[in-house]
Amino acid sequence: MQVASTGIAPATAARPWHDRRGALARFISDLVADELARLRPGAILALPPRPWPAALQLDEDGLGLDSLDRMAVAAALTEALHLHESGIEDLLLAQRGFGDWVETAAESLRRFDAALTFRTSGSTGTPKPCRHPLAALQHEVEVLAELPPLRDAVGRVLAAVPSHHIYGFLFTQLLPLRLGAGETIDVRGLTAPTLRHQLRAGDLVIGHPTFWRLFAQHGRGTPLPQGVRGVSSTAPCPDALALGLVEQGLQSLLQVYGSSETAGIGWRDGAASPFALLPHWQRAYAEASAAPEILLRSGPGGPFAPVVLQDHLNWRDPKHFTVAGRTDTAVQVGGVNVFPSQVRLCLCDHPAVADAAVRLMAPHEGDRLKAFVVLHSRAGPDRHALYAELDAWTRTRLPVPARPRAIEFGPALPVDNRGKACDWSIGESFSASGG
Repeated sequence: MQVASTGIAPATAARPWHDRRGALARFISDLVADELARLRPGAILALPPRPWPAALQLDEDGLGLDSLDRMAVAAALTEALHLHESGIEDLLLAQRGFGDWVETAAESLRRFDAALTFRTSGSTGTPKPCRHPLAALQHEVEVLAELPPLRDAVGRVLAAVPSHHIYGFLFTQLLPLRLGAGETIDVRGLTAPTLRHQLRAGDLVIGHPTFWRLFAQHGRGTPLPQGVRGVSSTAPCPDALALGLVEQGLQSLLQVYGSSETAGIGWRDGAASPFALLPHWQRAYAEASAAPEILLRSGPGGPFAPVVLQDHLNWRDPKHFTVAGRTDTAVQVGGVNVFPSQVRLCLCDHPAVADAAVRLMAPHEGDRLKAFVVLHSRAGPDRHALYAELDAWTRTRLPVPARPRAIEFGPALPVDNRGKACDWSIGESFSASGG
């Protein structure tokens, strides 16, 4: 491994993460599936359960990738694992089998594994590549492994998040290796009641707020085994949800604040508590109050480097903070950054739409986007047909998290008594029922 000496405990560095073929196959199958969804927006993809078997073919006769698809997916995998550093990345284009891709990636990583690149989860914005030294990620895992909610977690890891995103990589790839945990199991294909029945004492469940909301809502009545713990990240977890999960028997819910650009920054395990800075972070300007917020990150054995955050933070003291909202216009749906302004532009491109507003649903309405649409006067009177038409329009142009699940129609966008844009309630007539 080409990782600089960083004082990392032997438990992390003793075995490279990619030596475990199952872990590497899980990373690659998640990445390929994600890239295929990006290449074919609106398509219904019938993909086999992950991780995929080595015998799976990636061409038209197997997974369905044509030559251009394979070129795009190979480029994404090369970027993520830095396969270009080894000089053998072109082998991917000559190979059709998923197992061949895993072996090629493993051989490349044996030659160079000192860095990974993760893309931001931007839905209608352009995903941004974020490069991270592997040593820095391993250093963070050493810190996470010593947090009270994780210190003695050595049971199975149940993953409800993709392993090729930075949160999933830290918690379902590096952390189990550091903890000496049992097997890592993908549970994204299980319903909440089924998952509850399959839990064992000591399991560690890695999820995001949407996953935990479904887990809490649809699993009531099934007691949890003793010592089951959870982790949540990618978006703020509502206090009521976190408290409810503990009341249902979850031993603890570790909440991690961070991003693809930064990895983890802070943590908390109490619903109403502020986040505590992880020890390799500090505030750049103790008295600063204006955006942007700047933090300093210390690398393993390296200097502090400034990082500009995309959130406003309210500081309780130099080491504790709460998150006050983003500095950009993104909201999070299912752990994915979505830009309502971009969704609005998509709706306004429809010939029948004169104007539109897009917002995140209120907590009592759901956790998806909603839209209010003003139609051109020439649009037909059948609102049900127009809803179906707009729903089909967004399905072919937007990824799933960015598609409004409720659409209201009116003669003008809603405003308050001061003439400022305001929220609106969802009516029953035009609410979508599916995802």
